[in-house]
Amino acid sequence: MEPLASRIRPKKLDEFVGQEHLTGKGKPLRVAIEKRELFSFILWGPPGSGKTTLARIYANAVGAEFHELSAVEAGKEDIKKVIGVRSATSYQLQATGLTKPKVLFVDEIHRFNKAQQDFLLPFVERGDVTLIGATTENPSFEIISPLLSRARVFVLNEHTEKEMEKIIARTKLKIPKTAKDWLVQMAQGDARQAITTLETAQALYGKITLDTLKEAIQSKHLRYDKKGEEHFNTISAFIKSMRASQPDAALYYLARMVEAGEDPLFIARRMVVFASEDIGLAVPTALVVGNAVFRACETIGYPECAINLAHGVAYLATCKKSRASYDAYFAAVADVKEHGTLPVPLKIRNAPTKLMKDLKYGKGYEMYPSTKLGTLGTGDKESYLPEKLKKKKYLK
Repeated sequence: MEPLASRIRPKKLDEFVGQEHLTGKGKPLRVAIEKRELFSFILWGPPGSGKTTLARIYANAVGAEFHELSAVEAGKEDIKKVIGVRSATSYQLQATGLTKPKVLFVDEIHRFNKAQQDFLLPFVERGDVTLIGATTENPSFEIISPLLSRARVFVLNEHTEKEMEKIIARTKLKIPKTAKDWLVQMAQGDARQAITTLETAQALYGKITLDTLKEAIQSKHLRYDKKGEEHFNTISAFIKSMRASQPDAALYYLARMVEAGEDPLFIARRMVVFASEDIGLAVPTALVVGNAVFRACETIGYPECAINLAHGVAYLATCKKSRASYDAYFAAVADVKEHGTLPVPLKIRNAPTKLMKDLKYGKGYEMYPSTKLGTLGTGDKESYLPEKLKKKKYLK
């Protein structure tokens, strides 16, 4: 039987729940659909946020043939089969509307390697196919620049609790309020995860209650769904173990992710973030190690890069920790949001013209303030912050 998530999938944009910044009145995806505008784009967002559904709705609305591939399984031959041989006549027929354009939807496009993306590029350039890619990872890191430059990027958000309630209601299943509230919290905005859990509970136990939902989520086939709860629980435990300077626990959670087939770049990327966010100024070379691990995973891959990951994890977990630079930056961000663009002090403004110099731009500024001629001092004692923030101390 067709999965429940597929059976209740919206067919039209007006049935779609969420992503109002893209699908609302006057917003880019709605405008493109209404105008039947054909162009390639990337949908970047968390699991279960509606990427596949939006791709199908778009292809149907523009009257295109819809072809779907998973980057985990597909190769060059699969791409060739979708595109086929296109002649000059076929382009003319497409231009006159006598043949349908082709839309190729590539799920998890970040899993295509560089060679596969290079192979796909000319087909997109020539218009043989309109590409829609779906990814949970930052396209800037995972998609080659030439391909990315030929596609717009639309960022999707995880569903809100109200949106999740609307999506769950579409199942038409009888769900007690306590069970529904728990499911909304557990799914963390992932609509597919919520619907799959409901379907599993109904199939296994014949009814949906809080207990049957909890039993269903513990079913073996859901224990490490890389797009579900266990994925987030494990990466959270991994980061918190490094933060607590517990290398044994961090290595254990690393092993769980590696053995489950987690993308090594996903793990390494979070290690790079951790190096600056949690170690920072305490051990500045932690960022160097984090980047080196990421690069090693990029060039070596599994299974060998698991050792690179373990090396980096052991190092980061045993480093001293400091969030001083992290906290200082976000304290500055808070002031920027509160006060806006406050005037830069005249002393440190750029003065490339005579007029600016006449207006005292740059007056009194010394590149290396010193207390004695020919020696560098310890820095200007006068604050370079805007007047309103002169007494602020972000880095403590």
